Amino acid sequence: MTLVKVQNIMSNELAKRVFISKPPEPPASYILNDPTNSIFIGLTKIFRVPFTWTFANITNPHIAIVGITGAGKSFLVKTFLIRASYVWKANAIIIDWAGEYKAWVKQSGGTIVSLGKGDYLNIMDLIGIKPLDRVKQIMNSLEILTDIGDYPEQRRLTQEAIEQAYVNAGFNLSQPPDPSKEAPTLNNAIALLQEKLQEGTYEYPAELENAIYRLRQFVREGEDYFARKSTIDLGKLASSGLVDIDLSGLPDETFRALAALFILQSLKEKMRIEGWSASKGIKAIVVLDEAWKIAGDERSDAVTIVREGRKYQFALIVASQNPTDINEAIFSNVGTNIILRVKFERFMSYLQDSLNFSEFIRGEISKFGVGQAAVDMSFQTSVKFPEIFLLEKVIGEVPLDVYTLVIKDILTQEELKNPEISTEYYFEKISLKSKLIDVNVPNEAIDKLFASLDSQDRTIDVKSFASLLMSYGVEKENLISFFRYLGIEDVIITRIFAG
Repeated sequence: MTLVKVQNIMSNELAKRVFISKPPEPPASYILNDPTNSIFIGLTKIFRVPFTWTFANITNPHIAIVGITGAGKSFLVKTFLIRASYVWKANAIIIDWAGEYKAWVKQSGGTIVSLGKGDYLNIMDLIGIKPLDRVKQIMNSLEILTDIGDYPEQRRLTQEAIEQAYVNAGFNLSQPPDPSKEAPTLNNAIALLQEKLQEGTYEYPAELENAIYRLRQFVREGEDYFARKSTIDLGKLASSGLVDIDLSGLPDETFRALAALFILQSLKEKMRIEGWSASKGIKAIVVLDEAWKIAGDERSDAVTIVREGRKYQFALIVASQNPTDINEAIFSNVGTNIILRVKFERFMSYLQDSLNFSEFIRGEISKFGVGQAAVDMSFQTSVKFPEIFLLEKVIGEVPLDVYTLVIKDILTQEELKNPEISTEYYFEKISLKSKLIDVNVPNEAIDKLFASLDSQDRTIDVKSFASLLMSYGVEKENLISFFRYLGIEDVIITRIFAG
């Protein structure tokens, strides 16, 4: 309690000050909140005020986080989730595009669900809503992920087949679902389209064939992850503590995006059905990381959830290393934007246009080290001070150990002068370990690697890094995938393995 009293005194004194520096921070009374109902993130850069995040005085609990690989993005997400579980007992579901959080969730005692590796989701499950409403959601997903919107007749045929599949399964399209009945699958809808084609009476058989072809990509043998009975109960998972839904085992971006859309739709409907409760804080946090097809489309449920605001007591965290992957509607509607290190000027311009921050803030962001951030908050009431401020560093439960991969030695003079080509890459320890696991490096080898890096001030040149991992048995192809993930161009990757 002594610490709280000291913080309150400091808050009151700082709030009284006249801010003469540009730009000022918000008064401490806005960013230093009740520690029993807020999450500590770090200290502000100017006055070193503890910033404790809560959505009590901002428009909604949703957060957008941007930052290049190694800027501290996943470290911030993990810190936030841990503290939210302490403060509010909040559940968390990570929609994990690349399997980046899987190792951390496992180490934390959480639940791992691996789509494409034994787990299935029937996207025609009714998730507690009327079949007609679910049909609209399915068609919306197909419009986002395929070109069906360009072909009105194929869209009509597909929608009618899905609706009829529900009717054939015994559901009333306009009534709440009977939980005793089993939902149909995409196979049922395709079978109806095939029957219509075989009858030979339809005027445009090519339209039917194309509608069938479009749906078949999701039901092929070995890739029918969305056309079998669900092995996952998303309703239960939303109340199961820390959960990682790993999408990295799915074959491509379209499959991952379809899974992510269905998960978001299911969680949104669960929250609507449960409604508001008198408990404080957040009941569930959904993390959507690097989901560019989902976060970038204004028709996505990610945008819908953000716009619906705070009434269902669950937060959506959208994270990406490329801010242009996040729709501008998200930036303009989330309660909190957190900007870590940003690499390209075009990305910085997109953020500045979306959030309307000053040239001073832009300049500070361009100089950020690992863990440093700018925080933009939308307060519920009109304020007379800038809503964006700088954090000295995100402070987590464990030290933010940073490892540096140096690439400048293999760059040409022209490449060194190009501001859009990185000469160094930074990694948090947990993030780097997760990526090494993804390229099949054994745990014993990872331990040896970190021991070697720790003896070299946690810095290594890219050629030595590749050589060391290959000596541990890592295939060259896996390392190439790793370097491509960092955004290194193939012509530069070739030099890593030359000589």
